Amino acid sequence: MKSLKSLIKTVKKIVSFTWYFTWCWACRFFCVLFFQPTSSGLVNIPKKGGFLLISNHQSFLDPLFNATPIHRQLCYVARDTLFEIPFFGRFVHSFNVIPIKRGQADLAAMKTFLEKLKGNFGLVLYPEGTRTSDGKIAEIKPGFCLLARRANVPIIPAVIDGGFESWPRHRKFYRPYKVYVTYGKPIPPQTIVEMGDREFAKHLTRILRGMQTELKLKVGRIPFNYEDDKI
Repeated sequence: MKSLKSLIKTVKKIVSFTWYFTWCWACRFFCVLFFQPTSSGLVNIPKKGGFLLISNHQSFLDPLFNATPIHRQLCYVARDTLFEIPFFGRFVHSFNVIPIKRGQADLAAMKTFLEKLKGNFGLVLYPEGTRTSDGKIAEIKPGFCLLARRANVPIIPAVIDGGFESWPRHRKFYRPYKVYVTYGKPIPPQTIVEMGDREFAKHLTRILRGMQTELKLKVGRIPFNYEDDKI
């Protein structure tokens, strides 16, 4: 009986892996067709073990921009109401999308996050809380810090540039636009313990804004002025 359960678990894992990367390749083709994404800093993605990918949030397409350059299986977070949509809910769930209740402590979701991270997945989070309204990076909310401490996994800062221009929140549909994605150096979870949740969230906000400025200058785009948004 034990060997049968182990076999079923292995088969499910293989099917899930194959399904995920089949659609990942399809998404990669879609992104290349419309956004010609260029990525940098992939050397900073851990080759094994769980990790948190903390990114700025520019558009509905951000999970595609974050994930397609990475050759590891990731999981994502979406509000629970999306899973109530017939067919769509089951469809996105098959891509390792985890439902979460917004505006409250969701212990069930936290448990699932920890299971995924301990299962060597990367978990993608957008702790600004919502998509940007102007392309700038808002102050990061510290809610994810508890998860990072409990999971004891590295934090990878990531920045998307061009996602806002391709599909800003006030537009009903996307448009072709060149997108860049960069991944920063891993931050050990011990840093959160040393700094505290709120101070670390501010520290991470500064890191992401710095990465965004550096990326924009590198690709010939005008960086944002954060002088009035000091934290």
